[in-house]
Amino acid sequence: MSILARTLILLTISNIFMLCAWYLHLKYLKNSAWYIAAALSWCIAFFEYSVHIPANRIGSEAFSLSELQILQVGMSLLLFIPFSIILMGKQIKLDYLWAMLCLIGAAYFIFKDKFSFGSLFS
Repeated sequence: MSILARTLILLTISNIFMLCAWYLHLKYLKNSAWYIAAALSWCIAFFEYSVHIPANRIGSEAFSLSELQILQVGMSLLLFIPFSIILMGKQIKLDYLWAMLCLIGAAYFIFKDKFSFGSLFS
């Protein structure tokens, strides 16, 4: 399996844990003390870090720090949209589209020297 595939798989798992740690308490622990929510979020975040650190170590074999960050942010937004709709019951906003377009632009500028995007369209 390629470095990119392994990195993306681990970042996907990491981001799922991250989203749960950061936001599920807003739905399920709304009436609990903040420190209870924080403690449970840190327990979930342990698993996020346990996957995110290997993703960065594997990814650093082929990608720069800025490339890894763009992969992380892009993956985070891709997963945030279904997470917010399915688990949190929120509706899609046009802002999501604009944010995604900005990330696509960021990915283009960060990765333009690594991949030949022109060959994708010819």
